[in-house]
Amino acid sequence: MLRSLVRFLALPPPAVRCKSTANLDYSRFPTLQESEIEETFMRGSGPGGQAVNKTSNCVFLRHLPTNITIKCHTHRLASKNRVEARKLLLEKLDVHLNGEHSISAQIKAQEQRKSTERRRRQGKLQEMKKSWQDRERTDGGTESTDK
Repeated sequence: MLRSLVRFLALPPPAVRCKSTANLDYSRFPTLQESEIEETFMRGSGPGGQAVNKTSNCVFLRHLPTNITIKCHTHRLASKNRVEARKLLLEKLDVHLNGEHSISAQIKAQEQRKSTERRRRQGKLQEMKKSWQDRERTDGGTESTDK
């Protein structure tokens, strides 16, 4: 048992990709006023049978000024669904009000810039490899084998 514990502890931690949010502009991110929200609970649906069908833990939110609606039934608990629905409503509201300056659009643009930069670097590396191979091919035939 001690060996397996030592082997388990010797493993490096799994690689986790972290997304930086330092370059995102949150100044235009909207805030929710409880007076602008209409919240209703309804019975859930989907897989889970009777347990899902008889509990009213599905949250339906409507933002009254913009008439944006969200229906959230991802968790078993109504309290978790309320929190999740508010997050989703804020994201939708941000996209509706700010368009290309919304947080999701900024993240998408950031990822697009990263992928463009990655493709540019790969192309540059391939070009350097090809020129090196061509140079090696031409230099390889002209070398003398005198010893």
